[in-house]
Amino acid sequence: MAPPRKAGKPAGTRLTLRPPAGFDLARDVCSYGYFVLAPNHWSVRDHTLTRTLHLDEGPTTCIISQSGDRLAARFDRALSRIEQTTARAQIARMLRFDEDEAQARAFHRVDKRWKRSGRARLFRSPTLFEDVVKTVTSCNVAWPSTVNMNAQLCRHVGVGGAFPTAQKMARTRAGTLRGRCRVGYRDQRLIDLARLFARGQIDEPWLESPDTPDDDVFEFLKSLPGIGPYAAGNIMQLLGRYSRLAIDTETVRHGKAVLGMTGTERQITKKLEAHYEPFGEFKFKSYWFELWRFYEQKKGPAHTWDRDTTAKTFTAAQLQ
Repeated sequence: MAPPRKAGKPAGTRLTLRPPAGFDLARDVCSYGYFVLAPNHWSVRDHTLTRTLHLDEGPTTCIISQSGDRLAARFDRALSRIEQTTARAQIARMLRFDEDEAQARAFHRVDKRWKRSGRARLFRSPTLFEDVVKTVTSCNVAWPSTVNMNAQLCRHVGVGGAFPTAQKMARTRAGTLRGRCRVGYRDQRLIDLARLFARGQIDEPWLESPDTPDDDVFEFLKSLPGIGPYAAGNIMQLLGRYSRLAIDTETVRHGKAVLGMTGTERQITKKLEAHYEPFGEFKFKSYWFELWRFYEQKKGPAHTWDRDTTAKTFTAAQLQ
């Protein structure tokens, strides 16, 4: 007779995922600043990514690790079949599984500087809504404040440590966002964006379709609350559209400090556009990996950046 089962918390679900060939978790997670924004947490010691996902039955925290050519995602509770499908899709979006080896080769043909390292993917969020909010919280502000805003959004608006859903943020008072989450002038704009997503007024398949011209996507994004040219350009790369630069003060600093450009900000912007024009549909990737290499020369490999120390304190003044 089998011994009686001990009562206790049910075992969490473990999913095995197969990423595209050549995928490297440390390199491909630690490739864009969003990997240090809550609720993401990269373990410098274990080389794992921990974050809370919002699924149908509520939030769940998962730890993603790599062994050989497989990834394992371990969750803190049992997931239903539907939730497993959603979790797989969200993880695949974060890690850009849609960009296969052929796309990496196409990029490396255009810009051979990154072929040896294999750099070809930029980390993003499990949902477009989170990407849009993180873009807005990175505008007109120093990076430490962006880190703090996202931490407070998860703490005060999210559920169970997850990033806020559009539905939850749409119901949040502007005063809460401004007072507790420290988002400043962005408060009502974030609520307006959340309402558009919550009401289904953002056509995500249209934005992501290869049949939709980049120019049309760019113009649509600029029509959204709080989205200017820089934010629209950044959201485009988060949609997998790399044909535009997202130019801000950091891009201009890069033009001066790394590329040796001189002149007014407007003149340098024109020079930057001309400099990256040869990279065609991969302009943003070529620019970003160039910028990322500069950061790593100052602060060490990105997979060694601790979220609460090195990664939290980046400012332009430190990188001169």
